[in-house]
Amino acid sequence: MADSFKTAGLPAAEMVGMTKSPDLNAADRFMAEVGRVLDQRRFQLFFRGGAATPVRDAVAAYRNADGGFGNTLEPDCRCPLSQPAPTEMALRMLDEAAAWDAGLVQDACDWLQRNEAVGGGATGVEATITDWPRAPWWVPEDGRPASLIQTGQIAGVLHSRGVTHPWLTRATEVMWERIGGLSEPAPYEMFGVLKFLECVPDRQRAQRAFDAVGPLILERKLVELDPWASGETHGVLSFAPKPESMARVLFDAATVDAHLDKLAAGQQDDGGWTFNWPQWSTAATLDWRGFMTVDALLVLRANGRL
Repeated sequence: MADSFKTAGLPAAEMVGMTKSPDLNAADRFMAEVGRVLDQRRFQLFFRGGAATPVRDAVAAYRNADGGFGNTLEPDCRCPLSQPAPTEMALRMLDEAAAWDAGLVQDACDWLQRNEAVGGGATGVEATITDWPRAPWWVPEDGRPASLIQTGQIAGVLHSRGVTHPWLTRATEVMWERIGGLSEPAPYEMFGVLKFLECVPDRQRAQRAFDAVGPLILERKLVELDPWASGETHGVLSFAPKPESMARVLFDAATVDAHLDKLAAGQQDDGGWTFNWPQWSTAATLDWRGFMTVDALLVLRANGRL
């Protein structure tokens, strides 16, 4: 277990902020002001009694004729052409909204199959992004290898829905092989690994794999245990957002509570949440803030804070 984060050394202003409760009305106004239609519909579904179908329709608007997703669905990938990351995001949103659409999913899997990474799985970034606006870290990798981030997250959500498809079969083999040799993962790679292990059907094998690689989150200092640390950090809730998250066993209750306090206190004066990675585009920043506002509220609710 990780050592509990001690609050004694926190500045007084931050200690006060830890007791702040989210203001849903302020968040609603923020979403109306800057949120994308998609994130507005997500907010309405999760917090205002809205329907799932409008979320499905909003996700479908980002679909391309080839079955993949693009068109800035992933805010840092401002490319109209299909890419693995927006395709992953589309599947994730359909899943969380209980708006799963077999036709959209089949077409997305077919696109993944036609554009699979060398050896199987999904690349991190396709070369078609080159001529389009994008965050500076969106760079295609030579040789088109599988990305643990995209492959793991996509495979995870497809497994959670019981999908069968040739792309998923090969992607699953890739994930097992890569996890078996994992020793120095990057934080984002662990997000893909965890999603895969949480959802893959072979639960005994998944647990054994987690027992081997899960501790790397602490051993390689991928997680920032101090919730008030500045900069681009990955806190406890990045790896274990829900009580049932596989990685939650790595952190004690006091540490989790401190990070939930920080998340609740993260609501800005305008009613929305923000993010801690570099901001390179005004449009991308606004898109991310709407997305992150809904996600923050979902995490708080899942943990009994809303």
